[in-house]
Amino acid sequence: MSEVKRFAVLIDIENVSQKYVGLIMDEASNYGDLTIKRAYGDWTQPASASWRKLLLENSIIPMQQFNNTFGKNSSDSALIIDAMKILYNNNVDGFCLVSSDSDFTRLAATLKEEGKTVVGMGESKTPSALIKACDSFKMLDVLYREQNQEKEKEKDASKTQEKESAKTAKGKTTKRVSTRTTVRKTALKASESGKAETAAEKDVEKPQSNLTKLSTIEKAIRQIITANDDENGMNISSLGNSLQRRYPDFDTRNYGSPKLSKFLVQFNSLELTKIGNSTYVNIK
Repeated sequence: MSEVKRFAVLIDIENVSQKYVGLIMDEASNYGDLTIKRAYGDWTQPASASWRKLLLENSIIPMQQFNNTFGKNSSDSALIIDAMKILYNNNVDGFCLVSSDSDFTRLAATLKEEGKTVVGMGESKTPSALIKACDSFKMLDVLYREQNQEKEKEKDASKTQEKESAKTAKGKTTKRVSTRTTVRKTALKASESGKAETAAEKDVEKPQSNLTKLSTIEKAIRQIITANDDENGMNISSLGNSLQRRYPDFDTRNYGSPKLSKFLVQFNSLELTKIGNSTYVNIK
């Protein structure tokens, strides 16, 4: 059994919304045990009040930093200093830096140079320099929107099931009418859902100028498969790891696909094959 890695989660509250706290903790926990959790900001400011309850619920330590000079963000300096202390005390195997501020680019690069895994988290407006300085970067606004869409779908499915169960208790004639109505409503709802998803996908790609383009990813996939030089193609798990190393912001959820296999089927130039218990992708 491999040893669980230890991670430090350092949050710049002045550059990220408190609504992402749950998502941040969930995503960070995928990488290891969160042994250090700190949030930096001026907690005397009214804007930070909405954070306080969330910090207690998630055992995050608030790190007070007064902004002594107008227009200067001293929280950035405090976070960077703490990160370097943690690094040289060798307390963790990796860092999760939560901010959309490019000022942390050099910090991320230095932590990587020292052999630490660096996971960045921020909104899609994050400068590409910071994104590329990390081993992996999570677009919080995209993942948050997708998470809410899934919850809405579950609610709709639950309501539909309840309605259908109630209608089943009626007579056969009523049931036939009810079934036809349900089918029409379901078809209409599916059509509307499809339109909504398409709009959501466009909404995901349109504002995110720093998110790697699909055409760029497709080209990279072809290059990686060709370099792999295997007649069966490439195991999609290995392909996913290669794409993650090449593009830190690569996460299939950013493009509306929960799994890599579903993400790959959209490319006409690729084909997926099942060999044993593994799935391989190859160039057509």
